[in-house]
Formats: sequence, structure tokens, C-alpha cells
Amino acid sequence: MADFGGTDLEAFRGEVRTWVEANFPAALKGKNPMQVEERNTPTPDMEAWRKAVGSKGWGTPTWPKEYGGGGLSSAEARVVQGEFARARAYNPIGGMGVMMFGPTLLEYGTEAQKQEHIPPICRGEIAWCQGFSEPGAGSDLAGLQTKAEDKGDHFVINGQKIWTSGAQWADWCFCLVRTDTSKKHEGISFVLFTMHQKGVETRPIPLIAGSSPFCEVFLTDALADKKNLVGPLNGGWTIAKRLLQHERSGLTGAGGGLGSGGKPIEQLAKEYVGVDEEGRIADSDLRTRLINNVMNMRAFQQTAVRAMVEARGNASPGNTTSIMKNAGTSLIQERHEMALEIMGHQGLGWEGDDFSAEELGAVRGWLFGKAFTIFGGSSEVQSNIVSKRILGLPDLTQSK
Repeated sequence: MADFGGTDLEAFRGEVRTWVEANFPAALKGKNPMQVEERNTPTPDMEAWRKAVGSKGWGTPTWPKEYGGGGLSSAEARVVQGEFARARAYNPIGGMGVMMFGPTLLEYGTEAQKQEHIPPICRGEIAWCQGFSEPGAGSDLAGLQTKAEDKGDHFVINGQKIWTSGAQWADWCFCLVRTDTSKKHEGISFVLFTMHQKGVETRPIPLIAGSSPFCEVFLTDALADKKNLVGPLNGGWTIAKRLLQHERSGLTGAGGGLGSGGKPIEQLAKEYVGVDEEGRIADSDLRTRLINNVMNMRAFQQTAVRAMVEARGNASPGNTTSIMKNAGTSLIQERHEMALEIMGHQGLGWEGDDFSAEELGAVRGWLFGKAFTIFGGSSEVQSNIVSKRILGLPDLTQSK
């Protein structure tokens, strides 16, 4: 599709608005089942919306059209996003395939790998999980020990992964494995394998927020076809660093509401706190803190987009996303805390008819938000990366 500009962009906006009004089920307005376990037991309306968006490629609007993406320009993609928000519609095409694996495969995969794996991601047909962290390899990811043995046309994988998000629902896994025990970083490969095989066992890990999106994964003689080795043998560390860039950008790329399709926090404040005679949020202190968060979040989003565009032209992964993850994490956690403050005692419920689904969701969102400083690389790890690789400060632990 052409890169619309000016009047043409407004014509495209009208086209998108008409399509959304005709295809988005009214029963889903204002909801975001992509953020809860309900997404794994979709209703007919959810399935219809996923298929409609997937057929247009608008769930992955800027991905190449030949692989099932929308083939849109960045400006056109923003129009689609804006019209979804206007209709209080969520993007039904998401997950790790969109946020991390897909962009990485588009850069490093073979043509055959792209043709096989990207279209189902664009249509929302396949769920992916990430096999990176291990019980003994969290902050020091390169210390991983899950081993893949070369058996000719396939690898046999044995080991354990932990904190594997959505593993119990995933169809496929993109995984870091050790293929050379004589080297650390240079002995790691990036492989893909199906989760629907005998050698894969998942065990959900219960969290304080009440759900279990994270799992332990046990691999016992699991198989990965050689055609699903991404990049060169023992070249997985470079690919993993690029993927982590996408992850850290995606984790903090939240929109203006408390979730895609949810209410903007400004609207939430007006409903619970009330407004003054000029239509402003009645609590002036809250109003000041809230608008600072909104402005900082929008500035962050614009910076994140600029960083992602610049990253596309780099030959090797950079470290900018470490700054972005820490900044975005702080803003997201601040926003969730303000949401509970705004709701008052209604923001303290865990269950029962005295609380709305929105109020119960806010509590769980606040609790789950605490994990943002841990997964995708803890805040401490990101600060170390900024210190050493961006600021060039000495490693004090080694200088003693």
C-alpha cells in the first residue's frame, strides 16, 4: 500500500474507520482479553475479530505483506492504531511471536523459515514462548546449560528452562541451547521446536497476582529439526541480544490507557475523583502528578519509536533498550499505583460482587506490574549495561 500523506492519509483513516465499524464486535468494546488467560479460551466474537484483523495484516501493520503483514508505512500504522483506540478495540494479534520472535526472524531467518513461521504469527494462529532463562542462568544468561546434541538432521535437547511465559499455552518455542561446551557466548545456538511433543513438560508457577503465566519447562530428549536452526551454529548469542532488544521495547510500549482497549487514566480519575467547575480533575495534586505521567509516557513512546527505527539500520544489537526498559518500567508502575489511588477503597478488592471487573483488574495489574522490574532483564542488570556499555564506567567489582 502507498505511503499515504496529507489528504491521502485522511482518506486511509476513513477507510480504516469504516472497516473497524463493520468488523469489530460490539460485545468486545473496551475489553482486552489479550492481557488475561481468557485469550486462551476465545469466544466466537474474539475468534471473528482475530480472523478479520489477521486477514488484513493489521495486527502486524508494518510487517512485509508477502509474509502476511499489513505492508503499511509507520504513518498508516499509527492511523490503524488510532482508529482501534477510537473504537475501544484491542489488537487481537499479539504475544511473543509479534513482540519478539517475528521481528527477529525477519532479520535473521532464511526465506524458508520466514515463509513457514511468519504468516501464522500475523494471523494469530500460533502461540510462541521463549526458552531463555534457566535455574542457574538468569542474570548471567550466557551461563545456560540446556544442551542440544547434533544427531544429523536434528538436535536432541535436554535441560530445564524457567520463567517461560505462556509455555502451557504455546505451540512453538524459540530457545537458546548449548551446542559447544568449550566456549561460553560462542557456544550457544538459537533453535525452534514444537511444544506438542513427548519430550516437553510444562509446570505453571503461581504468582501473587493470582494467575500463572510463567512456567518451568523440562526438556527430555526433545527434538528440533535442523531446518529450525536460526542463524549459524553457535551464533545464537548475537540473535538473542537482538531479540532482547525487541522484548525490552515491547514490555514498556504500553499505550495511554491501563491496557489496550482500556480507559485512559485521565478518564478513570474523572469518574472516581470527580471534576471541578471547569471540568478538571478535582484533586489538584493528583491532577499534577497524573498529567506529568501522561506527558512522560508520551515522550517515552516517541523516543521508543525513534530508537526502534534507528536500530533497524544497525549491523549489531545496541544497548539503548536498557535505558528504555528502566524508564518505561518506572512509568508503568507509577501509573498502576495511581490507578489504585484513584479508585480508593474500590481499588483494594480481590473478589466479590462489590467490585467491578475493571476494579479487580486494576488490583491484579498493579501486582503483576511489580514483575516488570525483573523479567526481560532486571532493572539492576539494565543499570549495569548502561553503566558499562553506554557510560563507559569501570567495573568496580573487578578493579579491587
